[in-house]
Amino acid sequence: MADIAKLVEELSKLTVLEAADLAKALEEAWGVSAAAAVAVAAPAGGGAAAEAAEEKTEFDVILTGDGGNKIAVIKEVRAITALGLTEAKALVEAAPKAIKEGTNKTDAEEIKKKIEAAGGTVEIK
Repeated sequence: MADIAKLVEELSKLTVLEAADLAKALEEAWGVSAAAAVAVAAPAGGGAAAEAAEEKTEFDVILTGDGGNKIAVIKEVRAITALGLTEAKALVEAAPKAIKEGTNKTDAEEIKKKIEAAGGTVEIK
């Protein structure tokens, strides 16, 4: 057991990047995925570095303008959000305004394409 304790102590000294390199090397050597091990090892390396390494999974779709085609943009906003005509019109007129919040990247890109096809401008944050 002394060897395991020593190994744990040595691994605790690794930086996040070193832990990621170790995980890749073990994946190649043993032919397994160490995704869970990297996720567990990352917080031990430091909070700020771990947060920077995480990929953003939730996006906000912000309508920045109607592009002069307000009616078409209102129709798309209604279809995307299931708002009534009055609410959708108010949202478009209040741009920049969030259309959808906390959505995944695929949905955010799809919403952006629909609004841009209608003539509006969109920003994903």
